[in-house]
Amino acid sequence: MQTIDRAMQVTKALANSPDKMWLSITDLSKECDLPASTMHRLLQAMKKHGLVQQDPDSKLYSLGNTWLEYGLQLYDSFDFVNLIRPEMERLMIEVEESIYYSKCIGLESIIVERIDCPTNPIRINDQLGIRIPMNIGAANKAMLAYMPKEEMQKIVQAIIAEEEKQKFLNVLQQTRTQGYGFSNGERTEGTSSVAAPIFNQWNDLIGAISIGYVNFNLTQERQDYLIKKVIETAKHISVKLGSRR
Repeated sequence: MQTIDRAMQVTKALANSPDKMWLSITDLSKECDLPASTMHRLLQAMKKHGLVQQDPDSKLYSLGNTWLEYGLQLYDSFDFVNLIRPEMERLMIEVEESIYYSKCIGLESIIVERIDCPTNPIRINDQLGIRIPMNIGAANKAMLAYMPKEEMQKIVQAIIAEEEKQKFLNVLQQTRTQGYGFSNGERTEGTSSVAAPIFNQWNDLIGAISIGYVNFNLTQERQDYLIKKVIETAKHISVKLGSRR
């Protein structure tokens, strides 16, 4: 188990590196608080399995292609190509904004897919794979509002301060009543997002579609249009996945 824990430390260090995800043994040793000799042996084992790769000239390390291979297999299992992504592309064309698909993973969500509008020069740069606490963002509020009550309460109990809990639960109730989640400036000042939940053939919540946009010159009519479109798209995807909600 210790080896797996250390390998994941290295993986996280490389994934979160601001310098294009290339680090030296010295950097990794400091980041993971491990001796250089231990780090060298660990990197050699990870390199053997394609979990890391080493540049032959600089001798720096980055994540290996095995992560990409498994990631693409998982990506394909979500039925993006045939079902979800075309709907995201259609929504992007209609609203001319960036479109996101998020999934809940424990106390956080992860951005699984993003489609930017090529004709809109102003973009909100939320990277694929980024983890966001479940109490932040329109997509997360939409997912919390529609997930089973026991699961929602467990997450809220873990991440929301006691004095803020009732206020947050009221937001989730409003989200469920209106059918969409809303966020204004929670992660990036001057930006907002609206989101709606997606369900599969068993009517299980599997994620949320969201539209990210800037507030500059935003009219109420425009915002109402974005809300309408994200709800329509989420419902359309859910129906394609077999949901009868």
